Amino acid sequence: MTNSAFLPVSLEDMRSRGWYYYDFLLITGDAYVDHPSFGTAVIGRVLEADGYRVAVLAQPDWRSAKDFLAMGRPRYAALIGAGNLDSMVAHYTAAKKPRSEDFYSPGKKAGLRPDRATIVYANRVREAFPDLPVVIGGLEASLRRFAHYDYWEDKVRRPILFDARGDLLVYGMGENATREIAGRLAGGNRVQELTDIRGTGFAAATIDDCRFPYVECASCEDVSTDRRKYAEANKLQYEEHDPVRGKAILQRCGDKVLVVNPPQPPLTTKEFDRVSALPYTREVHPIYDSLGGVPAIEEVRFSVIHNRGCFGACNFCALAFHQGRMVTSRSHESLIREVEGFVKHPEFKGYIHDVGGPTANFRSPSCKSQLKNGLCRDKSCLTPTPCKNLEADHTDYLQLLRKLSAIPGVKKVFIRSGIRFDYLMADKNGEFFADLVKNHISGQLKVAPEHCVDEVLDYMGKPHHDVYTRFEEKYNRLNERYGKKQFLVPYLISSHPGSTLSDAVQLAEYLNRRGVQPEQVQDFYPTPGTLSTCMYHTGYDPRTMQPIYVPKSPREKAMQRALLQWKRPDKRQLVLEALREAGREDLIGYGKRCLVPPQRRPSGNSSKPVPQKDRNKKTGRRK
Repeated sequence: MTNSAFLPVSLEDMRSRGWYYYDFLLITGDAYVDHPSFGTAVIGRVLEADGYRVAVLAQPDWRSAKDFLAMGRPRYAALIGAGNLDSMVAHYTAAKKPRSEDFYSPGKKAGLRPDRATIVYANRVREAFPDLPVVIGGLEASLRRFAHYDYWEDKVRRPILFDARGDLLVYGMGENATREIAGRLAGGNRVQELTDIRGTGFAAATIDDCRFPYVECASCEDVSTDRRKYAEANKLQYEEHDPVRGKAILQRCGDKVLVVNPPQPPLTTKEFDRVSALPYTREVHPIYDSLGGVPAIEEVRFSVIHNRGCFGACNFCALAFHQGRMVTSRSHESLIREVEGFVKHPEFKGYIHDVGGPTANFRSPSCKSQLKNGLCRDKSCLTPTPCKNLEADHTDYLQLLRKLSAIPGVKKVFIRSGIRFDYLMADKNGEFFADLVKNHISGQLKVAPEHCVDEVLDYMGKPHHDVYTRFEEKYNRLNERYGKKQFLVPYLISSHPGSTLSDAVQLAEYLNRRGVQPEQVQDFYPTPGTLSTCMYHTGYDPRTMQPIYVPKSPREKAMQRALLQWKRPDKRQLVLEALREAGREDLIGYGKRCLVPPQRRPSGNSSKPVPQKDRNKKTGRRK
């Protein structure tokens, strides 16, 4: 595929098009992949469709302004994002160790974007073009729009707009906000005048600059020094993140005021279809061919995104604070056209890898009332039990899967995004569940029970464990009925706020009884903006303002994780320490219930007992 099929990435590309000016410079921390799963591609194509000239600067060398100057000054603005992930999450593990690979970079090479990429890029643009409007957006800017706890520095940082010295911040799925910004700038407005656009934030001199009804949360200074005020502010920010009833939120920072306007409404089906139908090449730019390509394309090249938003609202997930909880979806016709395009691709083998999104089995809002009144402030649609107004119905999704499966050239349609098993179990009609097992699983199905202790699950915003147990039993019955040997891949989280060492032992016991050796264990990762990260930092559950136990020490976190991988030889010593500290020596031995055998006695000193830690030491066990 030639370079001309992509947005220009160099001065030579622009000249080959006969361009001697361009309108917007789109800067990203990811390699340039022209696919609708990549935010840079979506925003670039949306602006292109509106008639603007857009150039892409992907993974520039941030050590000087040279790369930022290479294509000249754009007419209207620089639009800056860190990429599909927060740059700190892209760089570091939950243990704060540097990652060795980056799947959004050519050849998986790590280190091609800076830490805190949005801030670094924005300041380089200021150096290159001092008077150019700077608009920051994408996931990193969205989750860090307010004063936020930063796990890597272990402190509260001020809103990212101030450190980036940006003029505007776009949060959430930014197509319509970006289109409005572009139109107003092209129409002659100064960027300082763009204070009334939903889905944006800006720094104001006074609260009088806010153009919407507003609420005010605790100041940057207050949330940096008072953890209770941080939790109260976090709760307010979540409550107002609603496109129907949400107000603007103000947060004072020094002598300035951060104004975050109410969210943009989610795209309508017609708008979503339009964005999805733009002329993406669905490929990695050819400049990366000799560098090993960009691995992130592989799973999504022959997948379709059918929805946005998630009313599941897991507390550790960034989706509720970015895409929002209101679900919207594309039409069947739009998705059919996309898959028909796959069939013509020379590499297509007949398999649709995924028909998914944030949660695969959501196709519509959880109830009709939220379209008029917004989502409930203090209730969850699914947890701890499904709301009485929940409309659990897979009929439309099932019809979509059947239509896609019937397209000539398609052999199988799989679902690889996570599904909400509690929503599946709330559907009284079992037709979708049966069809899922018969036709849409590629050997294994990803699900996320996360834990087995209900109190921990409450802190996570997940359904109680009996729901998963019933789901698992039905899944196994259906597999037996249809002669399938398909497995569940359960995702688990260790060391989540509220999880004690005793809870981790209980989870290990449960897994051992079930004969499960989990492939996926994630130590809780305090990513910016989530309710769970607020719990981790403050020690309060912001929903109730009740204190919560938080496992923070590296040793306890390592023990909790080790307990879920108790059969690994390299974890044996940590498991022994954890069981002794939790007062559960009954699980040390050779019986069926036991997790690990006793510690070997030191050589040459066989009569000396193995020392044990003081059992009265605080273990985090609940009283």
